[in-house]
Amino acid sequence: MNEKDIKDILKRGKPWPEGTTLWGVANLGAWYTEREVEAVVSSIRDSMDWLTGFGPNPKEIEEFENAFAAYIGCQYAVALNSCGTGLDISVMSLNLEPGDEIICPAVNYKAAHLSIIGFGGKVVFCDIDPTTLNADPEDIERRITPKTRAIMPVHMNGLPADIDSIMDVAERHPHPKHGPLKVIFDAARCCGASYKDSKIGDKGWMSVFSFQTQKFITTLGEGGMLTTNDPQIIEKVRELRHFGGEDGWGSNYKMTKVQAAVGLVQLERLDEMNARRKEVARYRTELLKDSSDLILPAEPPGYEHLYYLYSMLTPKGDQLRDKLMEALAQKYGIMCSVTNPPTYQRWSYIRQMCGDPKLPVSDDVGARLICLPIHPLMSTEMNEYVCAALLNEYHALRRL
Repeated sequence: MNEKDIKDILKRGKPWPEGTTLWGVANLGAWYTEREVEAVVSSIRDSMDWLTGFGPNPKEIEEFENAFAAYIGCQYAVALNSCGTGLDISVMSLNLEPGDEIICPAVNYKAAHLSIIGFGGKVVFCDIDPTTLNADPEDIERRITPKTRAIMPVHMNGLPADIDSIMDVAERHPHPKHGPLKVIFDAARCCGASYKDSKIGDKGWMSVFSFQTQKFITTLGEGGMLTTNDPQIIEKVRELRHFGGEDGWGSNYKMTKVQAAVGLVQLERLDEMNARRKEVARYRTELLKDSSDLILPAEPPGYEHLYYLYSMLTPKGDQLRDKLMEALAQKYGIMCSVTNPPTYQRWSYIRQMCGDPKLPVSDDVGARLICLPIHPLMSTEMNEYVCAALLNEYHALRRL
């Protein structure tokens, strides 16, 4: 996109209603059709008989779990009311002892760290790869101690983590009592992606997915799924989801019948929705790749990037990120996000509980990260306008 292209596109005006804001993270990441509406209505009508109701064990939940497991290629899937509670369950399933540690990237949402803190673990922050923004396996390995019980990587903003390398680290550094380190993948932002020809969620001890309103699938605004191939842990997971079963502690982490009915439809449409999101992202990369020195998202060979967010970095040392975001918001109604800086920088509770390790790569990325709005339904004209606005303001700031 050259300067003439930028001017011509901006001259056309905003291809969305005046006064509307484009958010860095869309408020509805998937989209619904009449099929989802019909599934909701049918599920409610089916539940109106007082002899039937909404549960307690509706067939829709089991059907959704079975369909999700088949899609991923894993043995078991457990439907939940959120990804956050799935992370809680994964940590509870470790039966942590005082002083036990879990290694987790700091460039993350706080949910993973809160789960570790909340169920008796010590968060050990690891640094990230500056190209992929995912956990750096070499840095993970450096942080392993005899107290390390698990590794909790996140598939960051749609790009799978380096699964094989992380699993190799876990195997080579067994806990002195519990054996190979457990690997729990936070897959909230990567539902449907592939890594070396297999779907995310079939490797590691557990993977946890989100169906919150902004994600690739949404089950009426909230929801999640936990996947595993471990037959020894699956019953415990199910018991924790439902008040601990007959003789243990647990709580109510269940998904509802209506959510599961919608989830079945959304799952059938997931590949279609992801394909459209990737089309938007790849066209954007074509528009931007030769137009500035902004660092665009990476997609290494064998990794399928789903572009939950279109994560870019401003160049080292230019310190223009915040001014650029301000200009885009004020002049164009384009509200970019910084998703995510290190959690110890953003949330005082995390810093209070876990400290500030001052990770060099994470801190640097946190100061340079900028995520442009993206959505599978974004039109070509909207995509072009967003890119033109970005380049126009970035070039202007560089000239100052």
